[in-house]
Amino acid sequence: MITGIIGLGLIGGSMAIDLKRRGFAQQVLGVEAEPVNASAALSIGLADQVVSLHECVSASDIIVLAVPVGAARRLLPEILDMIPEGSDKVVIDVCSTKDHLVQSVKDHPARKHYVATHPMAGTEYSGPWAAMSGMFDGHACIICDPEDSCPEAVTKVEALYDTLNMRVIRMDSANHDVHTAYVSHISHVTSFALALTVLDKEKDEKHIFDLASGGFSSTVRLAKSSPDMWTPILKQNRGNVLHVMDTYIEKMNAFRQAIADGDEDSIRALIEEANHIRRIIR
Repeated sequence: MITGIIGLGLIGGSMAIDLKRRGFAQQVLGVEAEPVNASAALSIGLADQVVSLHECVSASDIIVLAVPVGAARRLLPEILDMIPEGSDKVVIDVCSTKDHLVQSVKDHPARKHYVATHPMAGTEYSGPWAAMSGMFDGHACIICDPEDSCPEAVTKVEALYDTLNMRVIRMDSANHDVHTAYVSHISHVTSFALALTVLDKEKDEKHIFDLASGGFSSTVRLAKSSPDMWTPILKQNRGNVLHVMDTYIEKMNAFRQAIADGDEDSIRALIEEANHIRRIIR
């Protein structure tokens, strides 16, 4: 099977490594707009060839759209326009928000060839140099609105993610965006805000990072994430993200009030309530 991957960064590149290594893809064709990234992807071995978008869609059995969601919304209709009638080609995206993207092609004549997916894995790094084998192993992949895709396309996509050792969860796109606001997007906003807070302090006290321990690093590491990726995510999912932020600010204010009052019982109660997360994350 020939697999085309549009965007050879962290996600697309990591998929390319394991789909080829594990025998799903006999050949990987890459599309990469940045010449430096294209050269790196070839030298690293992420793709067998870097080709044009039209060449990729024409020659590939499965096309993976692995670009930031703003670019995906522009490219997805263009890719579907290239799918010939009667073809068994499959197009997937791997974006972190879904509803706007899905709605943009809901009436497209080739909609059944498209399967909306979100592999829930990644790191704070970006670019072809960040790609790694095994990144998806054991993680969840969401397939959104599978009833709007042809069953054969969904079966192929499930086989792709099975190759990546991911467990598949089916969900509608609107619910997906609500859930990711809670488990992914708010984590990044919080990390960005904490980084800005500490950077402001660092302007006056140069040794503050000398005191930073593992707890700080693990909390703030997401602040190293790409603005090119996260700006359109937060824009497109802003309704859900703002709702979660409002709840988060309420909880922060509760902590602030308890600390300001020196109320040990309230501080302890808030921490003990937060500790219930152990039931979910071990």
